[in-house]
Amino acid sequence: MTGVTAPAQRPLGFLMCTALVVGNTIGIGIFMMPAALAPYGVNALGAWLITAAGCLMVAWVFAGLARAFAEDDGPYAYVRRAFGNQVAFLIMWCYWVSCWVTNAAIAVGVVGYLSAFLPVLATSRPLAALTALGLVWLFVLVNLRGLRTAGWVQVASTALKLLPQLAIIALGVWQLSRHPAVYLMHVPATPVSLGGLVSASTIALFAMLGVECAAVPAGKVRDPARTVPRATFAGTALVALIYMLISAIPLLLIPQKELASSSAPFADLLTRYLGSGSGKLLAAFIVVSGLGALNGWTLVTGEVAQSCAKHGSLPPAFARPNSHGVPSRAFLFAGVVASLMLLMNYQDSLAAGFTFLSVIVTAANLPLYFACSLAVLVLWRRGQVPKPGAREARWLIAAALAVIYCLWAFVGIGARSLLWALALGLAGVPVYWWYVRMRRLATVN
Repeated sequence: MTGVTAPAQRPLGFLMCTALVVGNTIGIGIFMMPAALAPYGVNALGAWLITAAGCLMVAWVFAGLARAFAEDDGPYAYVRRAFGNQVAFLIMWCYWVSCWVTNAAIAVGVVGYLSAFLPVLATSRPLAALTALGLVWLFVLVNLRGLRTAGWVQVASTALKLLPQLAIIALGVWQLSRHPAVYLMHVPATPVSLGGLVSASTIALFAMLGVECAAVPAGKVRDPARTVPRATFAGTALVALIYMLISAIPLLLIPQKELASSSAPFADLLTRYLGSGSGKLLAAFIVVSGLGALNGWTLVTGEVAQSCAKHGSLPPAFARPNSHGVPSRAFLFAGVVASLMLLMNYQDSLAAGFTFLSVIVTAANLPLYFACSLAVLVLWRRGQVPKPGAREARWLIAAALAVIYCLWAFVGIGARSLLWALALGLAGVPVYWWYVRMRRLATVN
């Protein structure tokens, strides 16, 4: 069941789609990532190179699919074309799960940076958990007000979140020009290894998740054949450039043990070199960044559920719009499960809890990247994509490289997180079977 949404129901243009890609990718992940990657030392630098290149290939896949199948309503339809409805549901179920956990992880990260203003949040886990829950539900309410409202919140927060990136880059350049020797004072002692590189690149991938966010609500995008590819490439390239510029700065300027235990590594970085006021100012911008990402991922969560319901894989109630045109039941359900995931993982430190949640998200997200990349090659072999010209040939090469990159990332996930993701994915099987059975019984009766 794939249809084209009427123009009046397509409120998302290039600016909002680019803001979705940039805003959802630059959430809280990159700001918590220095602490998560600190145990891997300089392996993290190579990991960022691999991750940026791999995600650019994945972005190319989604851009090409949106251009080739402009009438489709997003990734569910792309996977369904290649592998059928059952596989499409399982892939999108895993992705939907990743969205729930993403919201939990972002809320944890935002609370970590709020601790720069309210230190009690760093010592009182119950209070930190309640604060994170409040943030999850705040943006459920924002999205219940409608897609256009959520879209403009995303644009505004994305504009603000670019400011701390520039501040960090400026600090790094300033320190390099004035005191270049400072970059050699705290070089991590962890040796370079293939295992460290693989594991670090998997963790780094969490910070790049979101390259698909312009394609997910394709049914709500104006002129998707042009808008989705342009927004996907522009957003992903901008994010990759920023991440490559800022990734090395805290790793080399803060001692490894101190960085690994930090709840707010970039705020600690500025406090260390510019005084406490600067760290708090940065923390304020990062909180805004995290809140914007929480808004954007809540929007995507609702769109995924609505798409599954429209394709007949979830109950119609998940697709039924409220008076503002959004699937309210899907948003409420996502808020409940994100809250449960958040509470389950508020037992370790903020950095440890964030790291674990981020790897689960990556594990649950990877099947979508892998399936869409493989779908390009399958549809090409069937003759269902445009004849190979120069553009299409580059697209096919990018899809093949994206498949290889996804396999690399699967290797680095680790058994614990892979089993968590597998369990969450398999939980969708009885849901699918039960709902298909109910539909058949209703048809017979």
